[in-house]
Amino acid sequence: MSGFFGVAAKEDCVFDLFYGTDYHSHLGTKRAGMAVYDAERGFDRAIHNIENTNFRPKFEGDAKRMKGCLGIGYISDFEPQPLIVRAHHGTYAIATVGKINNDEELVRMLFQDGHAHFMEMSGGGVNPTELTSVLINRCDSIAEGIRYAQEQIRGSMTMLVMTQDAVYAARDPHGRTPVVIGKREGAYCACFESFSFFNLGYTEERELGPGEIVKLTPEGAETVLPAKEEAQLKICTFLWIYYGFPASSYEGRNVETVRNRCGALQAKRDLAKGMPEVDSVAGVPDSGVAHAIGYATASGIPFQRPFVKYTHTWPRSFMPSLQEKRDLIAKMKMIPVHELIREKRLLMIDDSIVRGTQLKETTRFLYENGAKEVHIRTACPPLLYSCPYLNFSRSSSEMELISRRIIERLEGRKTASEELLSDYADPDSARYETMVKEIGKEMEFTSLSYNRLDDMIEAVGLSPCHLCTHCWNGH
Repeated sequence: MSGFFGVAAKEDCVFDLFYGTDYHSHLGTKRAGMAVYDAERGFDRAIHNIENTNFRPKFEGDAKRMKGCLGIGYISDFEPQPLIVRAHHGTYAIATVGKINNDEELVRMLFQDGHAHFMEMSGGGVNPTELTSVLINRCDSIAEGIRYAQEQIRGSMTMLVMTQDAVYAARDPHGRTPVVIGKREGAYCACFESFSFFNLGYTEERELGPGEIVKLTPEGAETVLPAKEEAQLKICTFLWIYYGFPASSYEGRNVETVRNRCGALQAKRDLAKGMPEVDSVAGVPDSGVAHAIGYATASGIPFQRPFVKYTHTWPRSFMPSLQEKRDLIAKMKMIPVHELIREKRLLMIDDSIVRGTQLKETTRFLYENGAKEVHIRTACPPLLYSCPYLNFSRSSSEMELISRRIIERLEGRKTASEELLSDYADPDSARYETMVKEIGKEMEFTSLSYNRLDDMIEAVGLSPCHLCTHCWNGH
């Protein structure tokens, strides 16, 4: 994933920019950047690799030297940002959150129309943020260019654009990712995570609607292009289930509260069909914990922590280049509480099962430390599709998903029709039940149960037509 923070202030904004961006660190682990504009110094930018060190120590020196009343910051798992662009609009900085599925088509169109070359490359292809900026530059104004770029891009595109006099914030036309506006005296900010400005003295003003573009200045947040109809909203449901921060809210629904409800609804299902006899309920840190608390409260089974993560001096689990060393460090971060594991029947709740590797290692870790049984519950349904809209669970093939590998094994063929996948997505079908049993067997779980899509949607509390659920049912 990725996250950003932008600010326009009457006074120097670097302090707010530094900490506001840092509060998005859970959304990216590879690249980060900050760009500021000062009337005397002009544009300034810093970009660093954060794979081995967190955002704050990498950017402390930059924050001390930087100066400006306008700024945008970015955290990413992918390409470095923000970029600084010189165009007929003038110079501006840009950062984007999203995914472009028709990038080759757009590049061909731009070459045919006379665009000479692209400077920034990412993963062997054109940097999507530079591609977005080139589309913006085809129009007479920044706001019109942003709207034009979003209309041309298939996938999703939310962005911040910083000019010499303002910061433009634009939410994806389907609102797949959030943009929240905060305000305090003499300053306005725009960000992905609403909690990121709470401790900086800002209060929330509002969330942008799908496709809305606003112009931030120290005096206010002016809508320059209105939001599309509410029916266009298709926000990513995984925000609440997995990658959103517990203190944040999207569309008025708090993440921690939704996770508690998810766990409670799952417990009610288990109680109705026969709860397994277990000694405690635990959540796989970090996002599984809130789900487990909801499950424990609804079921009456004690919530405990049979292992804890030690992250004080292990900020990244992928520091060494060799995979076996990475796996070892990931395991070293989990410290067992033997008194809560040995000879115990444990029910663990995780946010999801993607490839299955990490959760299988966690289960083996519990068995190695004396667990008698390990029952697994996941806060969302089986993942049957990779995400085409965001850089979440981006993989080279959907066959990396454990559910798809099991379906291939059960059906004896590599390709699965939409009709077949629809049957596997139905929690009341025989195929679904067989798939879940096979996944549990391969993962060495005592039992396995997934949350139902209808229960998960109920926990979020938005109309199903406003939620993107593509990962689970292709819609």
